[in-house]
Amino acid sequence: MKHWFKSGAPYIWLNAGAIAICMIMVTGLIGLIAIRGLSHFWPAAVIETTYAAPGEEPVRVLGTLRRSETVTATVVREAGFEVPEDQTIVTRHLLQLGNRDITSRDFAWYISDYMGEWSTPADALVLERMTWGNFYGYLQAIEEDGEAVAEGEAAWDELFDRVARVVDLRQQIMQIERYEIGAISYQQEQLRLAHRRLELRGETDPDAFAEIEARYEALQQEYEELDLYRNELRQAMDRDSIRAETAEGRGVTIAMSDVVRAARPNVMSFGEKIAHYADRFKEFIFDYPREANTEGGIFPAIFGTVLMVIVMSIIVTPVGVLAAIYLREYAKQGPFTRLIRVCVNNLAGVPSIVFGVFGLGFFVYFLGGSIDDRFFQAAQPAPTFGRPGLFWASLTLALLTLPVVIVATEEGLTRIPKNVREGSLALGATKAETIWRTVVPMAAPAMMTGLILAVARAAGEVAPLMLVGVVKLAPNLPMDGNFPYLHLDRSFMHLGFHIYDVGFQSPNVDAARPLVYATALMLVCIIVVLNLTAIAIRNRLREKFKSDSD
Repeated sequence: MKHWFKSGAPYIWLNAGAIAICMIMVTGLIGLIAIRGLSHFWPAAVIETTYAAPGEEPVRVLGTLRRSETVTATVVREAGFEVPEDQTIVTRHLLQLGNRDITSRDFAWYISDYMGEWSTPADALVLERMTWGNFYGYLQAIEEDGEAVAEGEAAWDELFDRVARVVDLRQQIMQIERYEIGAISYQQEQLRLAHRRLELRGETDPDAFAEIEARYEALQQEYEELDLYRNELRQAMDRDSIRAETAEGRGVTIAMSDVVRAARPNVMSFGEKIAHYADRFKEFIFDYPREANTEGGIFPAIFGTVLMVIVMSIIVTPVGVLAAIYLREYAKQGPFTRLIRVCVNNLAGVPSIVFGVFGLGFFVYFLGGSIDDRFFQAAQPAPTFGRPGLFWASLTLALLTLPVVIVATEEGLTRIPKNVREGSLALGATKAETIWRTVVPMAAPAMMTGLILAVARAAGEVAPLMLVGVVKLAPNLPMDGNFPYLHLDRSFMHLGFHIYDVGFQSPNVDAARPLVYATALMLVCIIVVLNLTAIAIRNRLREKFKSDSD
């Protein structure tokens, strides 16, 4: 046994076991997130049953099962349900009932002991709406301008056709509002600022002001034409409506313009369910959020996260590499240099929220306010760079991850043999040529390692971003078709903050829970993709260096 311990075999098995446990935990966590997040988009069966609580009349219930659990009777009694005194274990089910505009609640718990038999009616209707969440009920008729055009079974085909028409009209309206009218509004704002700049300079030439006014009037006329066309599309959307009935037998009329998607889940084939799943998942990735971020997509958050990481990488990489080169190759090695290294290492342990406070105070208020006073006087008192935005968030995270890049790059420079430098100098190269043509290419993989670690940390940070640029809902993306195309002063959405907002600030927790898992999975996937890209570049640099050496 003593010889076995001296051989080092126990430590090998210990390390292997620790790695195996870590892999199981990571795989299990990602699997849990994936299952709970991706299953949300599958069209669940709509169940119908009756519920007869003690002392109350039976009511008909229609909805989808979200989850079931077995708890103690004490927990159920504390929630306000009546349970027999001799019963200790209770099974309850959480159903999504929808119809929040009618019943003021979207989800409800039901005790299994008081529920009747479950059925899946073929004529159950599910409508995803722009507001008030889902509607569950039974289709009665399709109406056009208040007159029924299809009833009974024939109404289903008419429903799907008209929903597709409404969705197409809504996309046209969004295209006009978000891009065409948005571009006009942006250009008009630039003209207003140009007019203000002329006033601040004391311009007296009336032709300069007249030119601005003429361009502004031309844009205003173009806006009015687009607004008229948009109103025509809205009137076309408002033409149709749906007459339906709730499980309680209450008749309702739903405007077709409020419908995002219609489904008949209980009679869907497997292929139709796959198509429905793909459509909902596509909406989740490429659409904008709605209903307090509990519905719709997360495209602005994905776009903001990736763009912020790219801008942060562009800032932190050259600064970190140059700092490491100076400390290793140029700085005189002594107590002061060692003190700087200690400070850099300690900087990596500072809580991220401290960086956020520093970024808000120095970058936003001091530096951004100074930039506004110097270059954006026409826009004041409204701040341009003197408010949280993409650039300040990227700069704050660059400062946060700078120690990682410096340490990794300096370690790579240290591993390069001294005789490589001496050989280059002996062949007549200067010190600068030796560093930039020999040493730096050999240390490039270590630099990429530092960038990989920086990206992995920056992409998941939330606390500092809450102070320096991230918002719950951004009206415009930081990049668009308006010059200068990349708007670093704009606020942006971020996947990490979106998870926090949906999970902890949402008024409808049960509806938001699946989106938290799905968004977390998307954040993990983006971090993995960014890291794999950096790893591929690092491996390519290694192979290139090996081939050059051969």
